[in-house]
Amino acid sequence: MNYTDNKSILAAVDLGSNSFHMIIARQRDGHFHVIDKLREMVQLRAGLNHHQKLSAKSQQRALDCLARFKQRLQDLPVENVRVVATNTLRVAKNSATFLKKAEQALGHPIEIITGEEEARLIYLGVAYDLSFDNQRRLVMDIGGGSTECIIGEGEQEIQRQSIEMGCVSFSHRFFALGEITKGSMKQAILAAEREFYAIQKNYRDLGWHVAVGASGTIRCVAECIQYIKLGSGGKITEASLDKLIEWLVITSEVESVPIPGLSAERKAVLPGGVAILKAAFRRLHIDTIIVSDGALREGLLCDLNGRIHLEDERDKTVKGMIKRYDVDEQQIEHIQLVVTHFIQQAKKLWQLSQTEEQQLLWAAQLHEIGLSLSHEQSHKHGHYLFANSYLPGFSRDEQQIIALLILGQRKRIPVKRIERLPNKHRLSIMRMLMLLRLAVLFVRGRAMPETGWENVTVIQDQIRFGVSTEWLANNPLTYSDLLHEQMYASDSDISLLIQPLEAINEYGQ
Repeated sequence: MNYTDNKSILAAVDLGSNSFHMIIARQRDGHFHVIDKLREMVQLRAGLNHHQKLSAKSQQRALDCLARFKQRLQDLPVENVRVVATNTLRVAKNSATFLKKAEQALGHPIEIITGEEEARLIYLGVAYDLSFDNQRRLVMDIGGGSTECIIGEGEQEIQRQSIEMGCVSFSHRFFALGEITKGSMKQAILAAEREFYAIQKNYRDLGWHVAVGASGTIRCVAECIQYIKLGSGGKITEASLDKLIEWLVITSEVESVPIPGLSAERKAVLPGGVAILKAAFRRLHIDTIIVSDGALREGLLCDLNGRIHLEDERDKTVKGMIKRYDVDEQQIEHIQLVVTHFIQQAKKLWQLSQTEEQQLLWAAQLHEIGLSLSHEQSHKHGHYLFANSYLPGFSRDEQQIIALLILGQRKRIPVKRIERLPNKHRLSIMRMLMLLRLAVLFVRGRAMPETGWENVTVIQDQIRFGVSTEWLANNPLTYSDLLHEQMYASDSDISLLIQPLEAINEYGQ
């Protein structure tokens, strides 16, 4: 599809466990004007076997859908499109293999996001739909493989939780044969109550003024309630939900649910979603839920718009970590200056992307967070803190990559860890890591070095450092560190060459 002025057009794609969603909108005056929306019930979760692997059939359904989505996205700039995958691809053991094929089919990179990040984006989408009013609200989204519960005010979430249960997984577990009995419904509700038990006290104590439901599952429940004349389509009460459960049990079979417009795929996962919702009403003491049109994809649009307009949630997260772990801000300025110079040297030859530049700069800013625990093994402490924290805005891959850069900033290069990463990341991470290691080395004295670092150049997979006789005399410790770094670099595919500056100037090489 051709778009005029496509720089103002954003697209978000949500690869959910039950449905794949795409929304394309134009941003204007702080609002999104929807141009196109697509939804396909791929039921990816249904293809997850007991070995936690996606079947070939479910993968093909997904790839066929993505190939159709590609037509709508092909004229948009890459930076204006964000694609995320949720619960099923978080848990599938063959997700890396599938993602490679999926990215080829769609023509865009796909991020797997954590449950907490999914919850944040869902809340952002609902808050946008409700015009960011300051009421405290509970937001719930029942997906195919997970259920997100968030309490927040305005656009800021206060408490978030992603629970490993969804309408697809529960329907397969308790209603596998398509039969809805009083006993199976009771078992499903009790199982869901056990999952909510861990969060009920915190959520009840925080409280809220209004409960809001997002996603197709809760909207479908509301539509069913309206169809059997138990309430309006935009609201669910516990009494109307109880009546719906009675009605489903009387109907007895999923296929026999007589609601016009309700697809066979949606009918198949309805009882699992109803059971989870009933458990939430009980355990969280919900009286009424109103249905919102906002969901994960709208949250993605808001987040993507922030990134484009320099209001990136990831920058806020990094600044928060700097403050929390009391990182030396003067040292951050020093290393940012050196890393930025190295990026300019390497950018063209190594074809560093904007994403890689950002990741390298974030790793540089946070390379000393481990000092908050101990100087000994501080790089390992920093790796642990970054890898195991909830980091709003960051995808699972981004978190893993930056944590690895922090780990590899000194001592031996973690070659085996890098080799375990997908092929597409290995070379770029090694290159970023070598630049970060050199920058850390140059600012180790905790003062901005006047000379030396500007003589670093990149030639193919070799980093060259020109040293003058005067510099050697004035910087014996840094030179010693460089010799050690030269030894460590031998474990990588990138060599470090130390040359007399006079020879470089004379021969130009």
